[in-house]
Amino acid sequence: MRIATWNVNSLKARLEKVSWWIERARPDVLLMQETKLTDADAPTRAFRDLGYALAHHGEGGWNGVAIASRCGLEKVVRNFGEPLAPARTPDVGDDEPLAEARMISALCGGVRVVCLYAPNGRVVGSEFYEAKLVWFDRLARWLAAAAKPDEPLVLGGDLNVAPTDADVWDARACHGGTHVSPREREAFLRLLRWGLTDAYRLHHSEPGRYTWWDYRAGNFHKNYGMRIDHLLVSAPLAARTVWAEIDREARKGKPIPSDHAPLAIDVDGPGCAFDAGWASAEGRIALRRGRPA
Repeated sequence: MRIATWNVNSLKARLEKVSWWIERARPDVLLMQETKLTDADAPTRAFRDLGYALAHHGEGGWNGVAIASRCGLEKVVRNFGEPLAPARTPDVGDDEPLAEARMISALCGGVRVVCLYAPNGRVVGSEFYEAKLVWFDRLARWLAAAAKPDEPLVLGGDLNVAPTDADVWDARACHGGTHVSPREREAFLRLLRWGLTDAYRLHHSEPGRYTWWDYRAGNFHKNYGMRIDHLLVSAPLAARTVWAEIDREARKGKPIPSDHAPLAIDVDGPGCAFDAGWASAEGRIALRRGRPA
């Protein structure tokens, strides 16, 4: 089984790119974040034509999460099993995460998958930052009540946390900002202590591998990025995960791609092979960053 996650940064705008990547990588389950659609506008038919069932949780314009699966889609849970809270500030994002479409879960091929889009946090110490930590606490409490560490489970998505300094292009430049603050990293570690493992790090210890790059200033080409998209797996799946990769090639091309790249893992056996582009890019990245290859 191949399980992937991708912040698509508007499913309507990136549907052609997502369809291309599905044909390229052939995931059995694809978790998507920042769909920016209502449930009524979700492209269910387009995914059906590709061979996938689609479960979507959205509000339109902001946020939105979805699961596409070709190996079953059962027991769907949205927003931790509760109705979205009424938004007091509907024109502002990230300040009321429990009123925002940020979580969907389903049973796919015997594996519970949880798709997440964590709040950004914006500025350390702001109301948005505190709301992000409240949301992570809600996630941890739901996980403890709704799942068990000895069950096959994948928790994935755009968590907006770089868990270590190795997960950012320049720790000194990033410290003091969101995504790397001690309280955010502690919220991430709380998930690991519950019984989850960072599946990417099971197979990759090298630095310089990121899932997000700002659109500005040629950051992608210089590899000034962060690894903030994750697939965290329970112990039964950690033992069965045979491969993991971030597809750098999906961050390229026209029309404008998402600012995130998809992350995929294979469970039990290898899936469809593709060249993620890291080896061929290393020399060019070194030159653009002004250091020897």
